[in-house]
Parts: sequence; structure tokens; C-alpha cells
Amino acid sequence: MFKIGCHLSASKGYVHMAKEILSIGGNTFQFFTRNPRGGTAKEIDKNDIERFNTMARENGIEVILAHAPYTINVCSADEKIRRFGIETMKDDILRLDLVSNCMYNFHPGSHVGQGVDTGIQLIIDALNEIISKEQRTIVLLETMAGKGSEVGRSFEEIKKIIDGVKIKEKIGVCLDTCHVYDAGYDLVNNLDGVLDEFDKIIGLDRLKAIHINDSKNPFESHKDRHEKIGDGTLGTEAFEKIINNSRLKELPFYLETPNELDGYEKEIKLLKELRID
Repeated sequence: MFKIGCHLSASKGYVHMAKEILSIGGNTFQFFTRNPRGGTAKEIDKNDIERFNTMARENGIEVILAHAPYTINVCSADEKIRRFGIETMKDDILRLDLVSNCMYNFHPGSHVGQGVDTGIQLIIDALNEIISKEQRTIVLLETMAGKGSEVGRSFEEIKKIIDGVKIKEKIGVCLDTCHVYDAGYDLVNNLDGVLDEFDKIIGLDRLKAIHINDSKNPFESHKDRHEKIGDGTLGTEAFEKIINNSRLKELPFYLETPNELDGYEKEIKLLKELRID
């Protein structure tokens, strides 16, 4: 089954998000765990979660994706910022463990002048404190575009982080099409070569989700500005190949394009028309 959805506001709860995504033709969705520019989280509504879990089973919502707030930076030079990120992620995972089949995606962080090796080690240290064998939620490292001092701009950097994580069965990767294209991985002209490289370095078994976004900027620009499907530098044909690739097609795809709900509905319809099952 083609698992396709978009980013939704979590302000009205899980049941509301499920109704929204089903109303526009999707069957999965992504949401922020809390204010994306802050640290506050809503009180846990167990009734809403229980109703959602039932609704998901009844409506073919097999998996959903939570996104950590942008304020998290577990490789910051500031210990208080690192500690905030670690405690926030711990709390998020406790909450998400109540939800049926939900993964948790986060940006690895920015080393802010400390150097990539120091940044990677700090991320490893944080994940080894955060991740437990008991948790149900899989934590995903997002591939990044490489702007500024971002960590995770290459498959090698992602691999080094995974290598240092002790409880490896709880760690995976979310590949963002805009980010990797901006980082220098040519999804347009060499999709299979990029996937071969990912498999050789990280292993495709680690790839758990796709952020499906076009890019406003040219190849290898290291900018990270998302565009609507077909309106950017990747183009519709590239996305047709991505969603039909035999090594990717069973994964969940999440739109993070500059859209409102009606725009997402149009993109979901387009991608479903391009999909060959």
C-alpha cells in the first residue's frame, strides 16, 4: 500500500489529524510533538490517543511520524541547550510510546564551530542517554542539506552517529529529498546510484521514512528551502521515479512542502496518480 501523507498541526489532537489526512486522501501524517520554535507540550489526552489508535486500525493508518521541535540541538556548545534537547526528547518518547506505531524524527543538530567530529560525539552521547531498550518508538536521524554547521549532511556523518549508538534496534533514518539533493546527492539523474551509496554506507534497512519535498534551490546548494512537488529543481519526473522505486515504495512518504491543506490534497492526488502498484 502506498503510504502517503503530509505535515499537520497537532493542536487539536490525534483524532483530528487522522480525520484531516483521511479527508484529503492520505493514510499517514507527520506532526510536531510540541511548539516547533519552543519547548511547551500539551497535556497528554489518553482518551484522544485511545480513540486514535482504534481509528488508525480501522482506517489503514499503519504508521505516523512525530517531528521534534527545531529548538533541539543536542550537539550545541552550550550544555544547557544540550540538556534541554535531551530532556525534551526523553519526554517526547514517553508520550509517543502511548501511540500505535509512531516514529520520532529529529534534526541531528549543529556543532556551532566545535567541529563535526565533536558534534557527532555529542549526538552519540545524547542518544545513548535518551534511547532505552524498553521504548517502542524508533528514533530517526534526518538527512540534512548542510547549511552552516549542520551535522548529518552526508551519509558518512549519519553512519558515524549510528555506529556510536548502543541500542541500534531503536535507531533509523528519515531521508529528506530536498535536503539530500541540496547536499549533493543527485536524485534527479542518479537515483539508483544514490540509493546504492546509502545502502553501502548506512544500509537501506535503516531507512524508515521519506520526507518528499521539491527544492527551491539548485543541486548542491546547501540551502534547505522546500518547494511544492514539480515546482522546484527536482521536478515531477524525479518524484515519479522515487515513489515507484522498488527499494523505496513500501516506505511512508511525508510532504513538507509550502502548502495549506488544500494544496496538500492536490499533491497527494498527483503522487497517487504517478504511483504504479
